Amino acid sequence: MEFDKENMPKHIAIIMDGNRRWARAQGKPASFGHKEGAKTLEKIVRYANKIGLEHITVYAFSTENWKRAEEEVSALMLLLQNYLDDYSKRADSENIKVKILGDITALSPKMQKSIINCMERTKNNTGVVFNIALNYGGRDEITRAVKKIATKVKEGEINVDDINEELISNELYTVGQPDPDLVIRTSGEKRLSNFLPWQSTYSELLIIDKNWPDFNEQDLDNAIIEYQKRTRKFGAN
Repeated sequence: MEFDKENMPKHIAIIMDGNRRWARAQGKPASFGHKEGAKTLEKIVRYANKIGLEHITVYAFSTENWKRAEEEVSALMLLLQNYLDDYSKRADSENIKVKILGDITALSPKMQKSIINCMERTKNNTGVVFNIALNYGGRDEITRAVKKIATKVKEGEINVDDINEELISNELYTVGQPDPDLVIRTSGEKRLSNFLPWQSTYSELLIIDKNWPDFNEQDLDNAIIEYQKRTRKFGAN
């Protein structure tokens, strides 16, 4: 696929929606949909790296997802842990840098170990930065940032007048990374669902009426082409 190289998005974020309904449509349990969704994710991240995307962020597990059935949550956590362990083993051959966005302290010790190991093994890779939003909530992220800043004010490290957008951005999980140029949501739902609310203020939004396990490389190509057709104004006329 030929893209306008001067207008490539640097950062694409994806709300991977529709695993469960995809599974239900086939008379399968939710865990089957999540497994197929994981296969799709691996394929898309590899492709993103191949075409030269700099950052890709996916919504893997939100702070609200704990409300789901315990069996489904346990299966999803095991799937994610195996996914991270597998990436760690392939770190030297794939050149993908993995980062986790979210509160990992609420996760099991085994999952935390897998996360730390995967990030450590891939930290020097120079390909696409692959952000996995895991136990992530946008409001929770901003609340944590505010608490950190409030502590710095209380301890005299900064003054209230020092607080600005840059300071807040530097306390978020995505510190040092560009905001998403494009946010894609699959399954046809038209909401952000607490995903990167600070970072996506001026992101282009694209809703795709296809469940995540059916998303493919051509869909990503089409999303980039659609992005390149748009004129980003950032509040200007």
